[in-house]
Amino acid sequence: MSQRIAVVTGAGSGIGRASALALAKAGYAVFVAGRRKDELDKTVAAATGGTVIAVPTDVSDEASVAALFKAVKDKYGRIDVLFNNAGMGAQAVPLDELPIEKWRQVVDVNLTGSFLCAREAMKMMRVQNPKGGRIINNGSISAYAPRPYSAPYTATKHAVLGLTKAISLDGRADRIVCSQIDVGNAATEMTERMTNGVLQADFSVKVEPRMDVKHVADAVVHVANLPLDVNVLTMTVMANDMPFVGRG
Repeated sequence: MSQRIAVVTGAGSGIGRASALALAKAGYAVFVAGRRKDELDKTVAAATGGTVIAVPTDVSDEASVAALFKAVKDKYGRIDVLFNNAGMGAQAVPLDELPIEKWRQVVDVNLTGSFLCAREAMKMMRVQNPKGGRIINNGSISAYAPRPYSAPYTATKHAVLGLTKAISLDGRADRIVCSQIDVGNAATEMTERMTNGVLQADFSVKVEPRMDVKHVADAVVHVANLPLDVNVLTMTVMANDMPFVGRG
């Protein structure tokens, strides 16, 4: 096939936008999904290479996700790559002060959203010809180690790692491959606060180094381009000097 089809969620900013643009430059037709149409339109305007199509989507809403993948099927009849990137955090407060509504919101976006998108992608990948495809989950370093006061985000990212492994196993018969890219301190709007200092494990506040988001986008393209008999189950892309390896 000369044309490969990708879906990127959370594509209105940050890692999602950078990855969508990198996939388009690599020749993919890319559906960019997110809740803010104006930001999706900016992603489309910045694209070079492949076709980029904006589909406003709330990944926590089952009907909205179904509409996204219907648009993909109606346009191209198949999907080759899903990058499950959409995610959010909560305010940094002790667990006993966290409102249940905020907990549910983070779970709905980070975990249920990844499930809903993966489910729709797998429905198409199982029956398309040739069958199969690749799902890439944005896991985060928080899939392995928490920051202080980050229980909702950390819990969902640990769960995404389990989802990645389950999809990787369950998809084998239909050539559906699942990978996870765990990102540490990519320079995006979300991590801008790190330049002023963020809470550390000892509850001190320190400035943390960041890396160019391009390196994450390059990793997404690399994994997306692998043949379906090869998998990178998990990959960590991080700012080398950030406090993660060893004792920070």
